[in-house]
Amino acid sequence: MKRRDFIKNSALASSFFLVPAFVKAMDLQLQLPQGFKRLVIIQLAGGNDGLNTIVPYRNDIYYRERPTIAIDRKDVLPMNDELGFHKNLAPLKKLFDAGELSVINNVGYPNPNRSHFRSTDIWHTASDSDKFLNHGWVGRYLDNYGSEPYNAIEIGNSLSLIMQGESKNGVVARDASMLHKITSDPYFEQVLQYNTDQHLSEHNMGYLYQTMIDAKQSASYIYEKSKVTRSNFDYGKSPFGKQMKTLAEFINSRLDTKVYYASLAGFDTHANQARKQDALLKDYAEGVSTLVADLKANNTFNDTLILTFSEFGRRVAQNAANGTDHGAANNVFVIGKQLKRPGLFNAAPDLTKLDKNGDLVHEIDFRSIYANIMEKWLEVRSEDLLGQAIGPVNIV
Repeated sequence: MKRRDFIKNSALASSFFLVPAFVKAMDLQLQLPQGFKRLVIIQLAGGNDGLNTIVPYRNDIYYRERPTIAIDRKDVLPMNDELGFHKNLAPLKKLFDAGELSVINNVGYPNPNRSHFRSTDIWHTASDSDKFLNHGWVGRYLDNYGSEPYNAIEIGNSLSLIMQGESKNGVVARDASMLHKITSDPYFEQVLQYNTDQHLSEHNMGYLYQTMIDAKQSASYIYEKSKVTRSNFDYGKSPFGKQMKTLAEFINSRLDTKVYYASLAGFDTHANQARKQDALLKDYAEGVSTLVADLKANNTFNDTLILTFSEFGRRVAQNAANGTDHGAANNVFVIGKQLKRPGLFNAAPDLTKLDKNGDLVHEIDFRSIYANIMEKWLEVRSEDLLGQAIGPVNIV
């Protein structure tokens, strides 16, 4: 072969190898606008004990009220001279030190409800504690601003209230392959063939069919879009770690999804709290910090905000079973690269001023955090989603 032909053929072959990566890169840039922002919501379900998470390790009242379950001073990871992280939150401490975590203390709402179900509904719907709403605030985001069901995705097995709107719902998926497999099942296809306009107009039957239709349409998009993006990060073997890995693969695939939701359950620690909470906080911190590292490696962290909440905190005093009972105000974590006030957002809980039930008094209404994220991150009118004007706090 002549040198000129060799160079010509080599160049042609090289270009073929480069084409897929080039097309993929172009595809990613064309599919989503520059600076496409996403919100990840994580619920620590069961009511996490905030006082043993962000520990007031210089406070004598804390140690007096919790003689057997308080976190020992030597085990705390100090944030300042007053507060410190639980020892299993070392990965979060690194984010805190890097200015990528904001810890907001004393978050709650007026007239707190200590029922798991009711308080979760209040956080999911963003309602007052005496109002009962059937639709979640992310569902209302879809109603007002969404174009496709996959604009909001829950990583799990069933769709939570937060994702349900009046006319549109988000999509629930444990992972893309499973969702694709379920919706490609012949029985699923057969059931869908029986939907009619009459069925769709019936309340319950219509809801079921519309949900199936949305799942079918979204499954193909999510599967095709994300199947070439596989994370090489080690998320461990826990279910929460797997959720975080799926989240990373969806985000790094540049899906047209504005809001993701996931949860870690088991925080209802009425008895023998220490060992249970230690394990759960370790699972949470390792999963979230690996997610952040994965997003950074794929240049998607800058436009991703991670909000972590629990439906309520625990009582200040421990109970007789070496656990804690349902309380009120709690801490909230916000992780991101564009935080206005990274670090400790506000002062530690005041253990000398409790409510009539002996619980922490809320200082920041959780809906003021939502309002800030809606206005400044999702760039929508918060009144459309909250149903009322609520002054935002300055987080992003």
